[in-house]
Amino acid sequence: MNGPLLDVRDLHVEFRTRRGSVKAVEGLSYQVRAGEIVALVGESGCGKSVSSLALMGLLARPAGRITKGEILFDGVDLARLPESEMRKRRGRDIAMIFQEPMTSLNPVLSIGLQLSEPLMQHRGMTSVQARERATELLTLVGMTDPERRLDQYPHQLSGGMRQRVMIAMGLACDPKLLIADEPTTALDVTIQAQILELLTELSRKLNLAVILITHNLGIVARYADRVNVMYAARQAEGGAAERVFTNPSHPYTRGLLAAVPRLDRPRAAQLATIEGAPPNLVNPPAGCRFAPRCTHRTEVCEADPVLFEVEPDHLVRCWHSNVAKTPPEQNALSEPSAAKPALPIVKAEALTKHYAVRSGGVFSRMNGVVRAVDGVSFEILAGETLGLVGESGSGKSTIGRLLAGLEEPTDGHFSIELDGANDPAARRRAVQVIFQDPTTALNPRMLVGDIISEPLRVHKLARGKGDIDARVASLLESVGLRAEMAERYPHELSGGQRQRVGIARALALEPRFIVCDEAVSALDVSIQGQIVNLLDNLQQRLGLTYLFIAHDLAVVRHIADRVAVLYLGRLMELGPRDEVFANPSHPYTRALLDAVPVPDPVVERNRGSRTLKGEIPSPLKPPPGCVFHTRCPIAKEACKQSVPPLRETIPGRFVACLEA
Repeated sequence: MNGPLLDVRDLHVEFRTRRGSVKAVEGLSYQVRAGEIVALVGESGCGKSVSSLALMGLLARPAGRITKGEILFDGVDLARLPESEMRKRRGRDIAMIFQEPMTSLNPVLSIGLQLSEPLMQHRGMTSVQARERATELLTLVGMTDPERRLDQYPHQLSGGMRQRVMIAMGLACDPKLLIADEPTTALDVTIQAQILELLTELSRKLNLAVILITHNLGIVARYADRVNVMYAARQAEGGAAERVFTNPSHPYTRGLLAAVPRLDRPRAAQLATIEGAPPNLVNPPAGCRFAPRCTHRTEVCEADPVLFEVEPDHLVRCWHSNVAKTPPEQNALSEPSAAKPALPIVKAEALTKHYAVRSGGVFSRMNGVVRAVDGVSFEILAGETLGLVGESGSGKSTIGRLLAGLEEPTDGHFSIELDGANDPAARRRAVQVIFQDPTTALNPRMLVGDIISEPLRVHKLARGKGDIDARVASLLESVGLRAEMAERYPHELSGGQRQRVGIARALALEPRFIVCDEAVSALDVSIQGQIVNLLDNLQQRLGLTYLFIAHDLAVVRHIADRVAVLYLGRLMELGPRDEVFANPSHPYTRALLDAVPVPDPVVERNRGSRTLKGEIPSPLKPPPGCVFHTRCPIAKEACKQSVPPLRETIPGRFVACLEA
């Protein structure tokens, strides 16, 4: 076998801060060969992205620096190269796809200009030659109508298209190594599958080495050849992906695998979680850094473990690698969940929301209508969770905003049958929202205690500072936070803690119905499990009713009682969770389930690739007939002519498909 293209040896990266030196990466070593996909996984802050920024020479200066180690690329140590030399290699020999394409692409420059820039800079092409090459690149990454796309701007493209542009920019100068930093985090499961299938195909076709940074273990199992698990700046485990997944030897790896809800296994009563949080890297603990969170810790863990080979092509850093070799199973439900009360508290009938689109400013005339929600009908029963799934642009969040009173419907109507809910003030108390991103949902200038107590003051539900402080402390305790957290600002909390604060704020007014809008999508898998379990426990204790909006079908399967599938503003399927997941009636539901990766390389190898082609059409010009017919593998001529009604096939099961 040929030698490695990239050989990282004992890499150490530090950041100097006012609180001390943060040891962001310590002793990281791994190799990447041409045509190979190597994954870096672990919780936020473990050093995945920092190690890759070090490879690219993009560490923030002067705070960030490589203090030790070698980064051998084609035999040259990148850690010792002067910036002038590194600038020549960056983008030409090594390229990077950043996590969020909307912030990585320049919003005021056309796609063509941004693709042409590296070609003219590194390849010396003329503007005409660069445009021709840019057209080839967009064709390579599967963009339709590439010539027209070159003259468009990032905001005119969908999330999947923007990510394809980022891949095209990375491939522009034919690099030998491509670093993909969470390239699909913000994408729907179907577009995620398309992007990763594309990266895999290009890796094999162009002999391109790929470093894939992700926290999605299903993606790693489906696409990676090798995997390195990082924890608290160090490598905890690494080796051939199949060996690591089938024989996880570090308790942290086993914990990550157990925390992932899986569609190929029975639903668990509670998701497994890794309790606690990673250590402070300004002053990390002595010995094993995972010991404070490990259920197998003993006195020997006070000494620092070293990486050793537990089997060929499989390294682990643990004193107890021979304990509990298989991931702990989640406790499966032996009986179906108790029947929910039959009385609906939310009723939506032909719910419709259209947005007028204008060009040239607010004084121009209307030139289009976005059909965000188009005649959707459903009920939510008291005490149940309705899971709402579908790709971006399907209308999920719009329905959530309508039910929360943040938008007014264009047509149709809905009712919320709660005590006094017809009164606007009472409805504002009875219906609350947990938002997707707790960082932007919480006021950064307010203390946590003030954020939670604000609704209490507005609605005059507490009297005096003592009563308010007691209510805030009780709410924090109810979501698993200490009372002293009230004296902190949001930026002083972890992502999981911020989301718990958002939940506490939603609970402050003692609501009966909560809209959870992608409430766990931005969290690490271990924190995600904690929040899902918390929502489940709160529902059982307080009798809450949820609308749970998500694109992670495995999480929806765990928490929801019934599932509604949306596509382009219309309801495709609705029914009990277990029936919909075990026997999906609509081809779109089947496509969504097929796109969900399972964290098991053996299972993934046997499943094969069944990626849904194309992207969701524009809601400005939805297709005639069935809106899914342009992507449907079983569409007939009749599907292009008539809109299929939502019909009840068996009691409680509804589907909008002429062929179902």
